[in-house]
Amino acid sequence: MQSIEKMLADGSAESLTKKERLTLTRDKEKMEKVLGGIAQISRVPAALFMVDIGHEHIALAEAKRLNISTFGMVDTNCDPNKVDFAIPANDDATKSISIIVNYLTAAIAEGLQERQADKDEDDNSETEESAEAKAARFEQRGEEGGDRNKRGGPGGGNSRGPGSSQPQKRRTPGQGAGGGGGARRPGGGR
Repeated sequence: MQSIEKMLADGSAESLTKKERLTLTRDKEKMEKVLGGIAQISRVPAALFMVDIGHEHIALAEAKRLNISTFGMVDTNCDPNKVDFAIPANDDATKSISIIVNYLTAAIAEGLQERQADKDEDDNSETEESAEAKAARFEQRGEEGGDRNKRGGPGGGNSRGPGSSQPQKRRTPGQGAGGGGGARRPGGGR
């Protein structure tokens, strides 16, 4: 596509016959219609979002072959294990598609803004602080992040106390203080 645009721009297409020029311009228009959004991409994307993974099975296979992370709206007629991150949704309804796509684009825009703000903050602080201070701040963040995922207490969250051999009971929705009765949800048993 770029070579055709270059030919038409620099005038080397003038040496071609009228029919060949017309064929080139039709091919260029057809390629712009099909490949217009990805024509300027110079590198492999980090992720790929698909609306119907059953219909876009070729794109899914290409992404897997190139080790590209895949996000996809998965309906009941598709296998959610084929994509890396499945979004359970109706991929046939335009309202459902527009809600999810708008939410994703807003999240991406917010993430890009946060990245830019962090980058600007790092650039400003880079001029003010030394490498030693950066290393200390990095270690402090790592220690704080490691404690974030741990449960409280020495028993790993088990309130029965250390040395207890009894497993902790799970409460299902609908169980009161008595711990019994209530209807179970289908597929959500103990």
